[in-house]
Amino acid sequence: MAISSGLGAAVVAARVLPPLARHWWVFLVRGLVAIAFGVVAFFYPVATLYTFILFYAVFSIVDGVFALVSAVRGHEGPSARWWLALIGVLGVVAGLAAYLWPGLTALALLTLIGIWALVYGVVEIIGAIRLRKEIDNEWLLLAHGILASLFGLIVLARPGAGALALVWLIASFALASGVVLVILSFRLKGLAAKA
Repeated sequence: MAISSGLGAAVVAARVLPPLARHWWVFLVRGLVAIAFGVVAFFYPVATLYTFILFYAVFSIVDGVFALVSAVRGHEGPSARWWLALIGVLGVVAGLAAYLWPGLTALALLTLIGIWALVYGVVEIIGAIRLRKEIDNEWLLLAHGILASLFGLIVLARPGAGALALVWLIASFALASGVVLVILSFRLKGLAAKA
């Protein structure tokens, strides 16, 4: 089994690696763009959050319009399409609200995240207490519940800090992803030079 899977991996590598190696520069460009985005997000977190909200607004409006078009043009009876029209109207309204009041949209999103984390944490704490005689190391579940609850409370108490942390998390991911893609691009370039 190991021989056949090793042979299969070699065949796949022989087919996949040469085209990737020839286009190593695509990975380099992707990596540099990700790094640039991460740096901009770190230095301009408010503008980054605002841009995300605007993208959501555009998405929601477009999605709502398409849902409305589907409801109007559908071939079923009106009773079968009312929900699609409602979704369309709600999508357009949500998109317009996000566009007109981006700060309120960010606050509402972070409040939802904070409430979810708090409820999740409390439920996990209750579960850990009830399961303490059934499982070993229930303290890990309890600790996770406490962390989730604290996170939720912090986000609810200071939503601005939560927004900033969210942007920094995205920026960190973009930077790490970009560095990995740049390293990969140079490895692929080395393979292309050997071929």
